[in-house]
Amino acid sequence: MSTTSSTPAEPVTGSVTDRLVAANRAYADQFTDPGMDARPVLKVAVVACMDARIDLHAALGLHLGDCHTIRNAGGVVTDDTIRSLTISQRALGTRSVVLIHHTGCGLESLTEDFRTELEHEVGQRPTWAVDGFTDVDQDVRQSINRVRTSPFLLHTDDVRGFVFDVHTGLLREITAE
Repeated sequence: MSTTSSTPAEPVTGSVTDRLVAANRAYADQFTDPGMDARPVLKVAVVACMDARIDLHAALGLHLGDCHTIRNAGGVVTDDTIRSLTISQRALGTRSVVLIHHTGCGLESLTEDFRTELEHEVGQRPTWAVDGFTDVDQDVRQSINRVRTSPFLLHTDDVRGFVFDVHTGLLREITAE
């Protein structure tokens, strides 16, 4: 869908997914293959919360190809996060891990009762943990420790954790104790 300055863009009707697919067509029209492989240029993997308020690449000054980005609810270091980090390090050469949680996270108000409620609603208990928390700093420390103690990861000496402030955009470093 191309437009000129004299013709206003037609509104996209349909679902949000339809809108995203239309945006992809416009992106693909301008796309050129950057000619890079899957190995991150900066040899870093960033684990962060999926919160829509965090433009992670902009906040960290990252560009396409700089890092591997692993996002989930809370930026929690789960078994699947360890799986992704292991592949990132062992198969694709990353050496550093940056963990980013944030202020005002939705997981601060969720408990494992959420799983019980789901079980009552759908008749099946989720196999995954909610991993909610009340102290974001302590949760970052726990995430650092999970990465540093994983037997599957080759590089655990450069693991750092931060809390992103959603109101100021600043990172605050958390040290492991």
